[in-house]
Amino acid sequence: MKHIIFCCLLVLVSVPATSQQEKPDQDLVVLAAWMEGAFSSEQQSKADTTYFDIRLWMKRIWKDQTDGFWILVEQAMSTSMDKPYRQRVYHVKRVEENMIESAVYTLKDPAAVIGAWNDSTKLVLLNTESIVKKRGCEVYMQMDGEEFFGGTHGTACSSELRGASYATSEVKIYDDRIMSWDRGFSADGAQVWGATKGGYIFIRQ
Repeated sequence: MKHIIFCCLLVLVSVPATSQQEKPDQDLVVLAAWMEGAFSSEQQSKADTTYFDIRLWMKRIWKDQTDGFWILVEQAMSTSMDKPYRQRVYHVKRVEENMIESAVYTLKDPAAVIGAWNDSTKLVLLNTESIVKKRGCEVYMQMDGEEFFGGTHGTACSSELRGASYATSEVKIYDDRIMSWDRGFSADGAQVWGATKGGYIFIRQ
C-alpha cells in the first residue's frame, strides 16, 4: 500500500514540472531559419540599375543562449565582398504575443570578424562584450502566414550618415527572399540616403 501511495505522489509531483515546460515559439523558430543564409540582390540590380548588386550573409551564433536567437549580419558590394560596409548582430526575440523584436547591435572591432559568418576561427572572437546595442533601431515584426513584416518605430534610430538625423528600416521576410528598405532622413524629414523606389530584394542563394 505504501508503495502505491509513493508512486502516486511521484506522478503528482512530476505533472506540474512537465506542464510548465515552455513550448517552442514556432514563429520565432521559422523567422530565425528564414533569416539565416546567403542572399543576393543581383537579380534586382540587373532589372533596375538604380539598385546595386549587394551580398548579404546572416549566420546564427551563440546557439546556447535561451533568450531568443542571435544572428551575425554582414553586407558588402559584390565587387568588394572582402570589404563589407555593414556588420551587425541581431537579437531576435518575442516581446509580445503578436510581436517579435529584432534588436540591432554594432561591433566594437568589426575588422576583426570580417567573414566570420564563414570562418569559425573568427566567429569565436565574438561575444556579448564585443557588441553595442543601437537603441531606438529595433525592428518590430509580425507574421501574417506567408511572411514576416515590420519596421522601426518613429524617428528614434539616430544616424549621422550623409547628413542624416535618423534612419528607418522596413522589412519583409519570406522563406526564399528578404525585402529590406533602409533610409536616412534629415531633421526636417527629407530623405538623404537609401533607395528611393522601394526596398532591396535579396534572393536566397
